[in-house]
Amino acid sequence: MERYLQPTAFFDYDHPRLKAWIEAQLERVPEEPVERVKALYLAVRDSISYNPYVFRTDANTFSASYALESGETYCIPKAVLLGAAARSIGIPSRLGLADVRNHLSSPKLIEWLQSDIFRMHGFIELYLNGQWVKATPAFNRQLCELMNVEPLEFDGIHDSIFQEYTESGEAHMEYVNDHGLFDDVPHEFIVSGVRAAYSHLFAGEEEPEAPEGSLVQDISSP
Repeated sequence: MERYLQPTAFFDYDHPRLKAWIEAQLERVPEEPVERVKALYLAVRDSISYNPYVFRTDANTFSASYALESGETYCIPKAVLLGAAARSIGIPSRLGLADVRNHLSSPKLIEWLQSDIFRMHGFIELYLNGQWVKATPAFNRQLCELMNVEPLEFDGIHDSIFQEYTESGEAHMEYVNDHGLFDDVPHEFIVSGVRAAYSHLFAGEEEPEAPEGSLVQDISSP
């Protein structure tokens, strides 16, 4: 279990700014593990905007501190940020990766990916009250409201992994392939998987060419 508590280059909760941010989120939260994790979950979910267009292959961009400093990122760094914050208060965490089919995305994003399969979707597992519980802080409240889905809540007891349906009952997301659980970010594995799935985005070793803007802007634009 110790390896799920250690700081790493990705789960870098010893980073000064990240330490200060964690302390600020927990300032008025009771000294109870589940309540503290719930507060951290909401902070990660809603204070860091979800934007898949900012994906880069540089290992530094997968770290918790980078997610915090950038203010917008995608599912994996947001999961790592929650996991790092949890480790900092003595709660073990591990990263989960899976491929998901997203039925409600912007046409611009689907056109960019040339697929409705999102390769290497990230979530975090937290060890609370003697069991591993899944949490997915990827999609911020503003984005969920625009997409007509309820923001994912996390109670520290039950798995919280995806919005299966929209508020109107339409299919939203389904898991299609499980890549496993990791005590640290498998950076090369993720990048190679993304390159294989979306080879049209890459030219040699260069970063993928991404549209400007964000998913929120895509959905809110007329």
